[in-house]
Amino acid sequence: MSHGPLIEASQTAADRAAVLPQIQEAFGTVPNMFRAVADSPAALRGMWGSFGALGGGTTPAKLGEQIAVAVGDRNHFENCLAARMRLGRDAGATAEEVTAAQAGHAADPKTDAALRFALQHVEQRGQVSGDDVHHPREVGFADKGIVEIVAHAALNLLTNDVNVALNVSVGFPQVKLRRAA
Repeated sequence: MSHGPLIEASQTAADRAAVLPQIQEAFGTVPNMFRAVADSPAALRGMWGSFGALGGGTTPAKLGEQIAVAVGDRNHFENCLAARMRLGRDAGATAEEVTAAQAGHAADPKTDAALRFALQHVEQRGQVSGDDVHHPREVGFADKGIVEIVAHAALNLLTNDVNVALNVSVGFPQVKLRRAA
């Protein structure tokens, strides 16, 4: 059971009720994570705004979801991992690609570099070296792409933390963690 209320669009003030239908339209449902943060209009707008901003960036949706899968597994967040593996497949990743992303790898060298860099960022709490940043450049990422890799990793740390701290049920079938195995 969640540690806080899961807000319904029909049961909330106008500032939140305006955002929740947008989320419903994008996902086909309002994931419990958004319902949990909806108790704070600022948190709801911030989280939803980050999703929207990154969705309009240069990082393809498939790569964004692969980063989310890698971060979810690395942080042992089973609920987020389950959701992101499904969303990754919805974004065009094959089952093999999301499974490889779960381990922080990809057959495509550019995707592999992005996943490795995202996980370095997570594991080293942002304290990456110039050499760490140089590797994604070597495989074709522009500086804005590197910034977006960091932003995707950071957004997934936030969503992972919300789900764990508030004990939010994500509503997707469980996925076995690779790092825990």
